[in-house]
Amino acid sequence: MALASGPALRALAGSRRLGLGGCGAPKRGAYEWGVRSAQKPKPRHLHRVHEIPGLEPITYEGKMHFVPWLAQPIFPPWEPGWNNPWLHRRPAPIHEHQLYKDQPCYIFHQRCRLLEGMKQALWLTKTKLIEGLPKKVLNIVDDPANHVENQDERVLDIISHARLWHSTEDIPKRETYCPVIVNSLIQLCKSQICKHPSLARRISAQKYYLCTTWNRESLLLQVRGTSGAILSAKDPLPTIASPEEVEATRSHVLENFYPISPTIDLQECHVYDVKDDSGFLEGYPYPHPHTLYFLENANLKPHRFLPEQLRAKMLLFAFANALAQARLLYGHTAKVLEQPIVVQSVGTDGRVFQFLVLQLNTTDLASNDGVKNLAWVDSDQLLYRHFWCRPVIKKKVVVEPVGPVDFQPETFRKFLALHLHGAV
Repeated sequence: MALASGPALRALAGSRRLGLGGCGAPKRGAYEWGVRSAQKPKPRHLHRVHEIPGLEPITYEGKMHFVPWLAQPIFPPWEPGWNNPWLHRRPAPIHEHQLYKDQPCYIFHQRCRLLEGMKQALWLTKTKLIEGLPKKVLNIVDDPANHVENQDERVLDIISHARLWHSTEDIPKRETYCPVIVNSLIQLCKSQICKHPSLARRISAQKYYLCTTWNRESLLLQVRGTSGAILSAKDPLPTIASPEEVEATRSHVLENFYPISPTIDLQECHVYDVKDDSGFLEGYPYPHPHTLYFLENANLKPHRFLPEQLRAKMLLFAFANALAQARLLYGHTAKVLEQPIVVQSVGTDGRVFQFLVLQLNTTDLASNDGVKNLAWVDSDQLLYRHFWCRPVIKKKVVVEPVGPVDFQPETFRKFLALHLHGAV
């Protein structure tokens, strides 16, 4: 192999100094060959006007063009003179809002989850808890004359319809079958109109707006928002507790959960309106709330309410409906009601049912002394333990057939009794 001459070696050495192995290309770093840095470029420097007391900044406003050695002028915000829905406007400061108040209001809405559950809800509503349903409701449960013909078979058909036949999915989700089960059970209860004609004096509504405000010690509380479906009637529910039982609640001491604040998990708000809105216009022919229905049909487990939190939500919304109705009938000055107001609640996830009956005895909620309200709660009632959407087959033998497991007919009897309450 021939050796290169002197001039050729000098040319190759010079090209190596330029980069790329002596091909004559200029030498560059790694980031200069197209490998971009992960750092974002710095924003353009803004010529800000520094306010100095006693001095007026010199800007290029009168020049009508950019001048680098002059300060940038500050122009007032542009107003088009008409309402443009596509134009983004900055909201006014919260303290300039027309409903702004210095005293905070603690709001409970449909997605609030009380940390202490029923303990906290009982303190907020000044209520005494009684385990189990009232005797008047249990008498309806035990009376065979109030049962539906072929009741157990029809309830099993409703469960199978919601969990198996209503959806084309192999395993329907909770948000699909839970409303179907509740609506079908309500329709089954309505089939008793022939036996009890007063059931026709009721109507159901969904997604109605509710707002009620009250004072509890030094706190201002409010229940606001939609609560699901409501069954309202032309006639109020009869009183459950006797006047002697109501007077006996004076000695009851509300449970304290110090050091936890009673307003924990409630939304603190300074922009609010103190009002009582039952969700219906004046002159509505079905003004009396009868039963509230709460569906816990979230598919994702973190989005679901725990049973204790669901019962607290049922109590607060039932109390808000009763309080709004009491102020509508007796005004804001009434203390101990001569005719208490009764409201019922039913909560379910399509499998486990929660039953609650509330009797509002007083609207004097500021102090812990005096007459308390009453709440009867029957919790965690299974309609069925599990439902097999597919048969369980082991060694070519059907171990578990398609259908519900451990069906509890007593749960629907309580559901039916709450619906018939006031009509029987």
